[in-house]
Amino acid sequence: MQTLNIKATLVLVVAFFMGACAQQPKSTEYKSTEKTKMTETKNNSVTETATFGAGCFWCVEAVFQEMKGVVKVTSGYSGGTVKNPGYKEVCTGLTGHAEVCQIEFDPKQVSFKELLEAFWQTHDPTTLNRQGNDAGTQYRSVIFYHNETQKQLAEKYKEELDKSGAFDKPIVTAIDPFTVFYPAEDYHQNYFNQNGDAPYCQYVIKPKVDKFRKVFHNKLK
Repeated sequence: MQTLNIKATLVLVVAFFMGACAQQPKSTEYKSTEKTKMTETKNNSVTETATFGAGCFWCVEAVFQEMKGVVKVTSGYSGGTVKNPGYKEVCTGLTGHAEVCQIEFDPKQVSFKELLEAFWQTHDPTTLNRQGNDAGTQYRSVIFYHNETQKQLAEKYKEELDKSGAFDKPIVTAIDPFTVFYPAEDYHQNYFNQNGDAPYCQYVIKPKVDKFRKVFHNKLK
């Protein structure tokens, strides 16, 4: 009987992770039509914006919230063809959007290059349209650049990583121009901090955050 219980538990755990980020919390959904500003003044300091997709936006958000110089992180959708998409629509993979995080940062405290370093070290940029059990074009590795400087830095960094052999396979991260960003529903925002005890947070997000804290200990808030 004990063996059967253990097997049943394993089946439940596997079933949970097959759903991964695509699972929906018991919250009311709504569609947002607001666009995040590219620059914003905070404490008399002008911030810049970076937009990254690296799998489930819950993971990306949790990592960059830890980084010194990051003023705000907003989960949302970018890179698609459908206006004002909602979570259910994006999960179909038919809207063309990627789950992304819009990162507002103070360039006096952290550079775009440092953000790129954290981006590439906290997900697998060699798997096409997949991060772990999260599969689909909405989970693609992508950098949406906001200006020519960001484009050049991203392309140069990607090229250098490929040449260095840092990864066993070629990097498939797309580097695309930023067009529009749609904030995700409220229940997706600040997800790890508000749902840290949830299984997905414990088994998927927390290890990423722990790794980030260890590797980038001198860049934490």
